[in-house]
Amino acid sequence: MAQASRPAELMISADDKAAALALTPVTPETKARLDRYVALLLEWQAKTNLVAPSTLSTLWTRHISDSLQLLKLAPSAKSWVDLGSGGGFPGIVLACALAETPGGHVHLIERIAKKAAFLREAIRVTGAPGTVHLADIGDTVDRIRAPIDCVTARALAPLHQLIGFAEPWVKKGAKALFLKGQDVEAELTEATKYWKIEPKLHSSRTGGHGWIVELGSIERR
Repeated sequence: MAQASRPAELMISADDKAAALALTPVTPETKARLDRYVALLLEWQAKTNLVAPSTLSTLWTRHISDSLQLLKLAPSAKSWVDLGSGGGFPGIVLACALAETPGGHVHLIERIAKKAAFLREAIRVTGAPGTVHLADIGDTVDRIRAPIDCVTARALAPLHQLIGFAEPWVKKGAKALFLKGQDVEAELTEATKYWKIEPKLHSSRTGGHGWIVELGSIERR
């Protein structure tokens, strides 16, 4: 009888992986770290819902490449904060890539203990430079004293809420990069009721209807 994790492993497509690495190339060392991360995610997926099961067949393009593309929008960023890291997208993926950048580090904020435990194990298994904070987002601003270059979030909350979470770091010079879906225009319209922003919109390199909202300044209305 096959082990519980085997069906998930079978759903990982070699073609999808190749397509993802063509879209967002990485070094052999980073690929090895990402392979270890994916193996761990599949192991934990059997007992903890880290990603939607329907996305496993396109895990590399849908989740990993989608996360890696943020690096092109902040090429000089070393210190990152990932809000609501969940299964590690984009935080763990970014940390895997930043392992070869001197001073590279990702702070992963997650309020659910089981997911925070997974993130800690992912950091250990991959050897990626990261710190997991088991806390609500608002409780971590004062804990992270190092200067932050970039704040990220993916599938976490409406844009106007994300802007509020990121405001303390953006006020100190960080850039915000939020991965959003096809409703981004409606979210921007709602966000401008509360915030003065000058967003830059980037179409996702992984296709579909995804967008990245880039913010370099935030001011309350």
